[in-house]
Amino acid sequence: MSQMNRRRALQLLAALGTTGFVAGCGSDTDAQPTANRSPIKIGLITPQAGGLKSIGDDITNGFQLFLDMHDKRLGGHPVELLTADEGDTAKTGKAAVDGLLKQGVLALTGVVNSAVMVGIRDTVEQAKVPLIGSNASPSSLQSVFYIWRTSYVLDEAGRALGRYLRDQLPTNGRVAIIMPENVGSPDVVRGFRQEFGASDPRISDPVTYTSANPNPGKTTYAADITKALAKQPTAVFCFFAGVAAVEFIKQLREKFQGPVYAPGFLTEGNVLESLKENALGIQTALNYSADLNNTSNRVFASAYRKKYQVTPTTYAMASYDAAQVLDQAIQLTGGSPNPQQVNLALGRIGQIDSPRGIWQFNQPRTPQQKWYLREVQRDGQVMSNVLINELATLG
Repeated sequence: MSQMNRRRALQLLAALGTTGFVAGCGSDTDAQPTANRSPIKIGLITPQAGGLKSIGDDITNGFQLFLDMHDKRLGGHPVELLTADEGDTAKTGKAAVDGLLKQGVLALTGVVNSAVMVGIRDTVEQAKVPLIGSNASPSSLQSVFYIWRTSYVLDEAGRALGRYLRDQLPTNGRVAIIMPENVGSPDVVRGFRQEFGASDPRISDPVTYTSANPNPGKTTYAADITKALAKQPTAVFCFFAGVAAVEFIKQLREKFQGPVYAPGFLTEGNVLESLKENALGIQTALNYSADLNNTSNRVFASAYRKKYQVTPTTYAMASYDAAQVLDQAIQLTGGSPNPQQVNLALGRIGQIDSPRGIWQFNQPRTPQQKWYLREVQRDGQVMSNVLINELATLG
C-alpha cells in the first residue's frame, strides 16, 4: 500500500471509530477480578507554559487516550491522574516532583526537558517511586534504578542519521552542524559523529552553538546561522524542537535552501503547521511515524485522530506506551501495588506491542527499538512527515 493510501486508510478508520479494535485488544489477565481494586494515583509531569508546552500537551493527550481506551484503569485499578508543571529548570522540576510525592502517587511519568530530568534524578531515586519518562532522555542519565524511559536516548537519533548521511553525502560535500547550547545537544552530536566517522572531513568543522531559549525571537539565530554557513556547506544538521524549531528553520531558510537533516523533533507536531513550505524536503530520523502499518498503530492513530483531530506525534505515542507499561506492571503486582513492587514488575514485562512496532526495555531501562527516516512532503493542503524507510535498530 502506498504511503498516501495508508494515510487515507488511517483517516477513514478514525472516522469509523475504534470500538471494535479496542474490544479485541485485551490481555489474558483481563479475566481476573478487578472490580474491587483500590484507586491509585499517577503523577504526570509536563511543561504547562512556554515553548515546550505543545510537547507537554501531546504527552498528556497520549496518556489520557490510553486511560480512555481502558476504562480509566491501569492494572485493573481506577486511576486518579495528578498533573504538575515541570517548568524549565531543575528547580521547578524538583518542586513538581515533590508536590506529587506528597500526594502519594504510585508512579510518575512525563518530563519533556532534559535539564529537568537530570535535576530530578536524585529526588526520584531517593523516593523509590518509579518514573516512566516519556520524552527527556539524556545519555548522562546512567545507573538509575527507578527511572525508565519509553522514548529514546538522545544520541540514538544522531547515530541513525550519521549512518545514513555517511553514505548519502557526496565525497566533496560538507555538513554544517548547528545546535542549541543545552543538555541534549552534545548527545546528538556525539552519536552523529560516532556513526558518520569522527575524522571524516565532511563533518570536521566545529559545531555552531546557538541560544537555548525555548522562546526565541525573530533574529535570535541569524548571526549563528551566518557563521555556520560561512564555509558554504552542502547540508545542515541541526537539533531543535517546538517554538525554537519554527524560528530556527524560518531564519535558516532566509539564507540556505539546501538539504536539512535532524532528529525528528524538528518537524514533529504543530511545527509543520507553522513552517508550511519552509519544511518541504527536510529529512528526519525518529522512532515513530504515524504512517506505520501495524495493528497497534492503526488502533492508536485512528483513536488519537478521532479524539484530538490531529495526527499523533512521537511524544503522544511514547506517553501512550508509558501508560501501557504501567498497566502491565501494575497488573503483575497482583492487586495491592506499592511503588517498589511496580518498579520490579517493570523489569518483567518483556516485549511491548507498540504503535512504533515491537520494542522492549534494555539494561539501561530505555527502549531497544527501530528508527525510521521521514521526509516532509505535501499531502493535499498540509505538510506531512512521510515514512521513507527503516534506518536502524538501536538501544
